[in-house]
Amino acid sequence: MSTPTRVAIVFGGVSSEHGVSCLTAASVLQAIDLDRYEVTCIGIAPSGRWTLVDLDVARSLHTVDGVLPTVPESGPEVVLLSTGRGPGLCVREGDRLDEPRPLDVAFALLHGPFGEDGTIQGLFEMHQLRYVGAGVAASANGMDKHLMKACFAAAGLPQGPYEVVTARQWATDRDAVTSRLERLDLPWFVKPARAGSSIGITKVNHPEQVAAAIGTAQQHDPKVVIEQGIIGREIECAVLGSPDGASPRTSLVGEIRMVDGSGFYDFDAKYLPGEQVALDIPARIDDALQARVQEIAVQAFDAIGAEGLGRVDTFVLESGEVLVNEINTMPGFTQYSMYPQLWQKSGLGYGELIDELIAVALARPTGLR
Repeated sequence: MSTPTRVAIVFGGVSSEHGVSCLTAASVLQAIDLDRYEVTCIGIAPSGRWTLVDLDVARSLHTVDGVLPTVPESGPEVVLLSTGRGPGLCVREGDRLDEPRPLDVAFALLHGPFGEDGTIQGLFEMHQLRYVGAGVAASANGMDKHLMKACFAAAGLPQGPYEVVTARQWATDRDAVTSRLERLDLPWFVKPARAGSSIGITKVNHPEQVAAAIGTAQQHDPKVVIEQGIIGREIECAVLGSPDGASPRTSLVGEIRMVDGSGFYDFDAKYLPGEQVALDIPARIDDALQARVQEIAVQAFDAIGAEGLGRVDTFVLESGEVLVNEINTMPGFTQYSMYPQLWQKSGLGYGELIDELIAVALARPTGLR
């Protein structure tokens, strides 16, 4: 019998998406093959404290009365370190560390800053620990909507009009910012540059609303991206790397629809019950248009140098033109999230998808590549 692969599932974190990460971890831990993998659960509490979490406790994390779960501050503190035998995890007891537990691969189910933005990826790289998902630069560029859009532009990908507002620009010259925004047709979507799960986003229908919207976005990130609203269908495609280094694979494409025809796909619509959202998989588009969305998705994946997985969101206009909206290098990953559902409908089940992602991570070398 082969030795189980030693996998660290890392979840929680210090971003505003802490609770979403906990839900994701519970879903993965319920599906992962415990005969195939030796799993260690690492919870990062809101304070930033790394703790060892019991497997059964982690698997049971769920939303209660609309309140998302959190990693408790209590529990054994753990430290990741390098050893002569490779990366390991130690439990800290006072001023002492116990014997390192060897690790083969990390699966960081962290969303938002300090987890999806290249920071923890850099930590894994320093310890030569293989990990699921994009590398340091790709994670950073994928998290920062400003840099992401610059990468897309450099690759010649079509995208909608937008403006970037830094904290200094907004503090020192609001008139100049307002003047730049005049080139964008209303409505505008005001977004934190480095946040996910639609947190901090405001739809602006009148220019006088923009100051409050920027204030809301800056609660999550001093840098703000303001996008022109696009009239079109929101079509998404899942991208999956290959262990043998072949071209990335794409799923069937899906469409997000607000059933009542109003609002947008915000945080509550994604993660809390009772919202009127429909996910059509496959999307009701013809084969040629699906192929174009899939082509754009791979180009976007390659434009930022992504690895492992990514969900690419596009807008399909009435004319048939496809615009890339964004890429998410650690998309929602509960079994009900769009990314796993796209693969489920494409013939790759949730447990199989977890296996594929770990295989891709194990197949690539550590260090520069």
